[in-house]
Amino acid sequence: MNIRSIFRQGFPGMLLAASMIPGGASAAPLLAGTWTLVAADVQHPDGTVGRDYGADPKGLLLIDVHGNYSLQIFRSERPRFASNDKATGTPDEFRDAVLGSSTHYGTLTVDPANHKLAFHIVNSSYPNWIGQTQTRSYQLKDGELSYRVPPRANGDIPISVWRRVD
Repeated sequence: MNIRSIFRQGFPGMLLAASMIPGGASAAPLLAGTWTLVAADVQHPDGTVGRDYGADPKGLLLIDVHGNYSLQIFRSERPRFASNDKATGTPDEFRDAVLGSSTHYGTLTVDPANHKLAFHIVNSSYPNWIGQTQTRSYQLKDGELSYRVPPRANGDIPISVWRRVD
């Protein structure tokens, strides 16, 4: 077998394998940058919309040119632990700390033709999401990215809106 036949037989397979790696170049040009949270709402099954993380949620979404991402959302009204020691919080303090934040990181792939993005979650503040791939429909308009998170068990659909800052 000569070098040309090896190249002809092996190269297409390498291209196919590379195209299936999460976080590939498809994420880079479209969404790379720094995003700040504009809204973290929730649509209830009856169609009403509420504030999922309070009136003034805070958040940051960082996406690099390789599709690596880090996402943090926080309720701005989270109470501080009275003991000033996170190891000795009360049950209510622990509950508020967990429910008042959502963080995860991993790689992101984007399908612009179908307006779909997929978070390939490596780690998360919610352990049940670790190792999951979550796909969301998204809109990108006038420097704002919005998407709907998959419905919760109670039918609520979280909606995140981000504004590009760079």
